[in-house]
This record gives sequence, C-alpha cells and structure tokens, in this order.
Amino acid sequence: MRDMVRRGTRCAVGLIAGAATAAVELPFILLAGLALAPVAAWPSGRRAVLPLFLAGARRLAELERARLRIWLRVHVTPAYRDVHALRYVACRWALGLLGAVVMLSVAVGLAYGTVWTYVWLLPGDVRHVWAITLTNLSGLFLLFLAVQGIYGVAELEGRLARRLLGPRHQEELERRIEELSASRAAVVDAVHDERRRIERDLHDGVQQRLVALGMLIGRARRSQDPDRLDRLLRQAHEESGRALDELREVAWRVYPTTLDEAGLRAALETVAERTSVPVRVEYDLTAEPERAVATVAYFVVCEAVTNAVKHAAPSRITVAVGAEEGFVYVCVEDDGHGGANAGGSGLFGLARRVAALDGRLDVTSPPGGPTVVTAELPCA
Repeated sequence: MRDMVRRGTRCAVGLIAGAATAAVELPFILLAGLALAPVAAWPSGRRAVLPLFLAGARRLAELERARLRIWLRVHVTPAYRDVHALRYVACRWALGLLGAVVMLSVAVGLAYGTVWTYVWLLPGDVRHVWAITLTNLSGLFLLFLAVQGIYGVAELEGRLARRLLGPRHQEELERRIEELSASRAAVVDAVHDERRRIERDLHDGVQQRLVALGMLIGRARRSQDPDRLDRLLRQAHEESGRALDELREVAWRVYPTTLDEAGLRAALETVAERTSVPVRVEYDLTAEPERAVATVAYFVVCEAVTNAVKHAAPSRITVAVGAEEGFVYVCVEDDGHGGANAGGSGLFGLARRVAALDGRLDVTSPPGGPTVVTAELPCA
C-alpha cells in the first residue's frame, strides 16, 4: 500500500511537471509551424530555419527525458536524432494537457469527496443531508477515476517517449549485442581481478602468518630451555589464531556464507557490525531477492562502505535497500569529505558487476561530500 501511494504521488508530480512543460511546448510547436510553413518548398530557406527549431526541440526533449526518469521511472536512451526530438515534442504537448485535465479532476474529486468536512455547519435539513451524501459519493467516484487516469497517462508518456525517441528494433538489437559483448568481457576481467586480489591477500597476509608460525615452531623444536620453549609455543599459538582470523577475513571477502544461510539483510547487518564507523541499515525488501541480485547488492554495499571508511573519513554511513517496479535499489551515503573517483578500481569493478545484471551504478561525490553510491538492479 505504501509503495502504491508513493508511486501515485510520484506520477502525479510528474504529470504536473509535464503540464508545465506542455505550456512551453505548445507555443514552440505553433511557432515552428508558422516559421517552417512559408519555407517548406524552399530548400535553402528550410535549411536556414530548421536547425534553430531542431536545437530547441532537442533541449525540450532532454528536459522531458529528465522528467520521465526522475518522476515516472522511464529511461529513454539519449541516442536519438534531432528530427525525432521535434516529432516527439510535436506530439507530447497533447499528453501534457491531458495530464493537466487529469490532475484538475483529482482536485475536483478531492474537493467534492470531502465536502462533508466543511458543510456540516449548514442547518440540519434532510434534503441537505442527502445532497451532501450524493455530492460526496460523486466526488469520491471522480477521484477514483482520476487516480486511474494518472497511471494511464503516465503509461502513455512512457510509450510515446520510447516510440518516438527510442531506437528502432534493429538498432536496439545491435545495441543489445554490443552491451552483452561488453558485459561478458567485463565479467571475465572481474573474475581475473578477483583472483588477483585473493592471491594478493593470501600472499601478503595469511602466507606471511604461516611462515612466521613455521619459524616459531622450528625455534621451539630446537630449544632446550623449557621456559623459552613455553614462550615460543605460546607465540605460535597466538600466531595461528591471527592466521586463522585473516583466513576467515579473506574467505568473507570472497563470499560471505551468511548471505546463503540468513539472507541479504543479515549479511548487510554483519557488514555494519564489522565496520569501525557507525552504519545504519534501512532494509525495505518484503522478500529475499534472487541469488545473483542479492550477491551484487551485497558487494555494492561492502565495497562502498570500505571505500568510505578508507578514503572519506566519515562519521556515519547510511545503507538503504528497497524495491520498486521490478528493480532493487541500493543506496550507500556517507558524510565524509567526498571527492570519490567513479573511475577508480573499486568503483569501476562495482560498475562492471552491476552492468553484468543489466543494472546501473551512479556515484555522486562532490568535494566536501556527501558521497552517494546508488545501484539499480533489475529483479524479477
């Protein structure tokens, strides 16, 4: 229910913004028609006038793309031609006006649906009671239809944008093949990077501990002094405990068993407990995501938290995980000094992990902070 209310509110704001942009698009299209009509049969004149309106249509289309992405969760590729932008703007203003009519209907339905709250002061005539009741029911019915209209217009907005701004079927297939080839190569590189990291962790950590442990045991075997022998065995025992801890740490970084045994939430809470900086986990998933999505979400959080602690010196970190419209959203925010490099090895590796699932990774880190790492993962 809460997700439905949130989505309806977001779509309503998107339609209101769309009505505002339609108020600009309609005069623009009328002006373009008046300017292009006299030179339609004059090639040189058309070449002189048309680029101006194509540039304006491109700006309006980019404004609409941002509105669709933010409020309606519709993602449209920017790889479209200016003439497509002009066609889109020429058609889009009608949907903007339709959205304005729907939102006006919502306001009217809400006003009449709550009429009983402000007319109860009228004299208690039975006729007034029946009139108020009828008006209230009519307003609620209009409100119900208008709310359905919000979702309908939002769906039409997405279809129109994808139809006029999106690529043709052949172009989409070619783009998809390129993405799959790139993601496959990225997965192979990520596997090699992970192997190198594991080898480095084992060589620099566990292996050194085991070498030290072997040396302590060798010295203990050669010792003839009971006190020295006892001291060396005690040191060897402590060194074996440290080696075991480091081996567990390496195994945890490779893949946490908690993720399989207790789920994503427990794994994220374990990350919060193991971090030296206070980490607050806001988990809003009603069901456990599929294995691949949960794994990528975990590594996004783990890498983002590790980078924040290592480089940003934050005082607190917030991890938020939620789902909406077939996507799992992971957001990690810290109040450190910012300036994170999205092209760095850690975040670049995360981006490749997310891209392998057809997801998106966004990093916002202005100087002075805060740093926000957001991953959008498709989920069945």
